[in-house]
Amino acid sequence: MKEYRRKQLLERVNREAATIGASIPETIEVQGEPIDLREFVFEIKRRDAVPPGERERVERAKRNLRRERIERLDRIEAGEVSYETGVELADAIIGIDRALDALESLDPADVEAEARRQDAVDTKRWMNFLKQALGREDASSGRTRF
Repeated sequence: MKEYRRKQLLERVNREAATIGASIPETIEVQGEPIDLREFVFEIKRRDAVPPGERERVERAKRNLRRERIERLDRIEAGEVSYETGVELADAIIGIDRALDALESLDPADVEAEARRQDAVDTKRWMNFLKQALGREDASSGRTRF
């Protein structure tokens, strides 16, 4: 894959509004096992809050989705895939992000955890702003140099 295409894909998946209009994939393979992701998310979202018996299942699913997102992002960053495969990976990453957004928006288990999550989101948003404003992006890797 050409470098500029790789950067386009990385920019697309890291865009703050990437999940707007995106749909949750019907199924996704996580660690070699197919999961009915859309059905799982809709099943959990139907409830106003996650029941205590389901919290661990939801937290485990979120951890696995985050891990899968990182693995797919790493494949794009490495640039060792074709552009077509990169597009498929980017679409999957955005779908995973959409699912994570839906699962994160459920009634938080505790207020402190929600505050920490919101702080992390705010920090990421601030760092992206600084990166763009200061133009401190390493041209070869697309990573910020601070």
